[in-house]
Parts: sequence; structure tokens; C-alpha cells
Amino acid sequence: MRNYLLLIFLISVSSVKANLTVNGSAYQPCVITPESSSGLEAIYVIYDTDGLTLSYHTQGNASNVRWTRFSSLGGAYGEDVNATTSGNVSTINLTDSDMGYIVEDNGRQHCYWVVNYADHFCHINSATVDTEESDCAMTAIRIDGQADKITYYTINGIPRELSRDITIEYYNLRWDSESNTYAQEETVTSISSISELTRVTASLCETAYIITGDRFLRSWDMAEEIVTSTVQPTAVEAHTSATQAERNNDNEIAGASSDLGGSAPAEVTFEAVTSDGGIFKEWQISRFTDFDIIDLRYNEDSFTYTFRENGTQYVRFVTANADGTCEFYGDTYQVDIGESQLLCPNAFSPGASEGVNDEWKVSYKSIIEFQCHIFNRWGVELFSTTNPAVGWDGKYHGKVVPSGVYFYVIKALGSDGRKYSLSGDINIINHNKRNETSNATE
Repeated sequence: MRNYLLLIFLISVSSVKANLTVNGSAYQPCVITPESSSGLEAIYVIYDTDGLTLSYHTQGNASNVRWTRFSSLGGAYGEDVNATTSGNVSTINLTDSDMGYIVEDNGRQHCYWVVNYADHFCHINSATVDTEESDCAMTAIRIDGQADKITYYTINGIPRELSRDITIEYYNLRWDSESNTYAQEETVTSISSISELTRVTASLCETAYIITGDRFLRSWDMAEEIVTSTVQPTAVEAHTSATQAERNNDNEIAGASSDLGGSAPAEVTFEAVTSDGGIFKEWQISRFTDFDIIDLRYNEDSFTYTFRENGTQYVRFVTANADGTCEFYGDTYQVDIGESQLLCPNAFSPGASEGVNDEWKVSYKSIIEFQCHIFNRWGVELFSTTNPAVGWDGKYHGKVVPSGVYFYVIKALGSDGRKYSLSGDINIINHNKRNETSNATE
């Protein structure tokens, strides 16, 4: 990963099209393109400017090139700099401090800023994780070292910070939806300079923190690296899901397919996957959105619950670290169970046209207890069921009963507590005479 970061940096440096050359240094200068609003074409970070020269290459006569240098006051307060010329090259001696330079060539000005890195050398002595200053969202790292802010000035004298890109590498977890787990990955963040306390996003897994500085030393293969001790995660996170068992009953009045609940009994499986720091785990069921009163608790990663009562219930997952200082609340799932309903048809035609009105079924919603008995006119029970999804196909002992009037008796209980005591006629019509049997009526 560090080689990858270095490659990006080198690409960004090489993309700068500059006309300046630093002479006498054993280290290649780092050339950075600043924001265009700065008025600068490039920023040169030089390992040490002491005794070095800076040359400008012109396409014309170098004797016509004029140099001006400026400090924090901006280009308007620049002072002339003596230069030597050789052909199309104009050269000046560099100062031993940070300075801005304006090169006027054929009526056009080119503005640069030069940083003497020797005055801003990066040293990293040690790094430790401060658990007292860390919290559930951020990890606090105390870095002992020297890497002050590097300030450059725009052509108008406005101070801006040149980031050192000191990197902090560590492991964290990310949710992988394909494997339905948390996967470990390297995380890299950067800071502009070293301060007494640096905060980074808290890790969800055990990790150490690697501090490497800075981007200029990295380009010169001189980067310093410090590793903290390994720390356990305090931050916690979880990914939850809720899946309702499907019932494809053509006579059941269900809710919207995207909603949880609908017609009772509704069986829903709740699952949670927690990050490494999640020690305490609990699913909660409540009738209140704020969970002031919790009706049921399940101390498991997953559980299946059957909702049988009319009304709305809420379900959420809570996880916390070992000492309870960091908590995570998952999504709240709303389960709506509708009022019960039970309707009975009074006619059907078994054997007349296959698949068309050839079965007698109730139409129902949220029926949690059910008993149905069907009799002929002599009181012979022809059919019975305790499942409202099951219908009568008009047969008795495997044969379709004759056309005529039959009778049903139903006792049922709805999720809303409503009790049903129903009875009525069933008219069998228009079925094939050849399928009739006198045995069904005897």
C-alpha cells in the first residue's frame, strides 16, 4: 500500500510542467502544483537550499529574464534578485529560507514558491493510543515528534498550508454484503502535520497504528515509521436483517409484499452480525417506538418470532462493548398485524371446469385458530380442517358429491381477539353428473 501511495505522489509530481532546475542537490526536488487561485505555477520542496542555485530556462535570451523574490508580504513587495546568464538559462543563488520567486520572461510572469525542507524536517519519535481521550467514534493518538506546519504564501501574500501527508495506517472492518460478514481491510488516512493529539476514525477490530512521515521523505526514500502497540476495539457496529416466511395462500388477504406483518400468524426471522467489539447482544420487541417498555428480549444473534396479535410492534438490535461504554442500535423494524377477517363463499362447482371455482375456501386474514366442518343434509361430516388455507374439493371418499345444498360450521379466533362462530349453506352446482355418487349422500 505504501508503494502505491508513493507511486501516486510521483505521478502527481511528474505531471507538473515547470521551467526551473535546482542545481547542486543530491535529492530530486518535490514539485507540487498548488491551487490556481494561489497565482503560483509550482511549489518546490528542496531537501536543503544551502549553497544551491535555481535556474530558469527560457526560449529567448536569458539576459532579458528578470527575477524578483517575495516573502509573506506577497509579490507586490518583491525585491530584485541578481542573476547570471548562460545562453537561454538564467540562474540565481537560493536563500536558506522559504521564499517566493517571480520570473518575468518576455513580458509574462511565472510565480513559484520554494520551501527549504531542512527548516521543516520531519522526525517521529513515538506514538501511543490515548484510551482516555478516545471515544466510540474516534481513536486518539499521541505522536511525539517534530513536523510543524509548512506554510507557503500566494502571490497576494495569503498564507496556506502545504500538507505533509503524514500517513496513519491501520486495520478496520467493512461490511461485505456478498459474504454477509465483516471483512478486514487496510485503512489509510493522512494528516498535514503533527499535533499533540491526532484523531482518526475508530477501528472495529484489533489493530496497531502505523505512522509514516512525511510525503517528502517518502519521495527521497527516507521516511520514518513508528508503530503503536496493538489495541482492542471499543467501537461497535452491527448489520441486521428481517425476513418474513412466505405463505402463498390464494385465499389469504395479506399485506404489501414490502411490509413486515400483514396477516397473522406472521413468522419473521431477525438476524444480526456484529463487529469484533460487540460483546453484549440483544434483540428487543416493544409496542412503543421509543422502546420505553420492552416486551421481549432475546440475547442471541438471530431468532425467529411469530407475531399473532393485532397491532404494531417494533423490533431492534442493540450491541455494546465489554464495559458498555459504546453502544450501537440497529434499524428499527415495524411489524403491522392487521385486523382479522373471515368470509365464506356459498357456492362452487367441483368437476365442472378444472381450476375454476372447483374448491370451496374461506377468504381470511389474521386467523390464528380455525376449525371448519362440512356436512350433508343428513348430518354426515364430509370434510374438516384446522387450517384456513385448506379448502374442500367437493369430494367424499375420493368422489365428487352430488349437486345440492351442504352445510358448514366454523369456529375461529382472530389476532385481534375476535371470535367467529359461523354456519351456512354451500351450493354445489354444475359439476359433471358422471362423477356423482349416491354413496356420498347415504
